[in-house]
Amino acid sequence: MEKSDFPGWHGTTIIGVKKDGKVVIAGDGQVSLGQTVIKGTARKVRRLSPGGFDVVAGFAGSTADAFALLERLEAKLEATPGQLARASVELAKDWRTDKYLQKLEAMLIVSDGSEMFVITGAGDVLEPEHDVAAIGSGGNYALAAARGMMDSDRDAEAVARAAMAIASDICVYTNGNLTIETISADGDAKSSHVGV
Repeated sequence: MEKSDFPGWHGTTIIGVKKDGKVVIAGDGQVSLGQTVIKGTARKVRRLSPGGFDVVAGFAGSTADAFALLERLEAKLEATPGQLARASVELAKDWRTDKYLQKLEAMLIVSDGSEMFVITGAGDVLEPEHDVAAIGSGGNYALAAARGMMDSDRDAEAVARAAMAIASDICVYTNGNLTIETISADGDAKSSHVGV
């Protein structure tokens, strides 16, 4: 099976919004295999706390592959406490050069509340422009919607929720069952799981 034929890529939308000193990462709950919905309540946004240092991560793609990457990211964060950028670059380097990791089909959005990055298997660690990042099958819809709302008086969570609602209306691989994690630069954190 070719990478482009891999059905796990059509399974989710994850968005990260950084605004007013907070970062919100939100993800829908739909897991699709090809054109079949397998589950509607998956949690694709997680909080990692290696060594007491909080990081929020959202993933799109294969769940097993994403968990393998999250474990590696935790190990990198333990080796470089408080240095998300360095840990992300080290993960991307390993992902690009390790033959086992190269086969992993996933993407990540990670944040410590002050920085936000998109990490890909191509070795990319991207800090998004305009303080919005989105990945997954509905990512472009969510990204466009959020960018259009960034100058409004909505806070980061309201922007993320509205953008995900728009993406779920357009993308058949995205639902409105959200998991939302909020993190600020001072370490204050909040979680919520919202049904349709």
